Amino acid sequence: MKILIDDVLKAQNRTRYWLAKETGITRLNISNLCSGKTNAIKFPVLESICKVLDCNPGDILKLEDESS
Repeated sequence: MKILIDDVLKAQNRTRYWLAKETGITRLNISNLCSGKTNAIKFPVLESICKVLDCNPGDILKLEDESS
């Protein structure tokens, strides 16, 4: 699974700090999500991020093919 939060933030000219402030998710958790250092994401967290970024889960999560 590839996390594309940084790409969406860049396209919207926003920062991880801004996302953390808007969602109430700690900067450390945002950083861990963006850098792939987490194995799971709770639905309320995903929903909060999507609402703030005005996007769908498919815009920030990409399933990677094992052969790539």
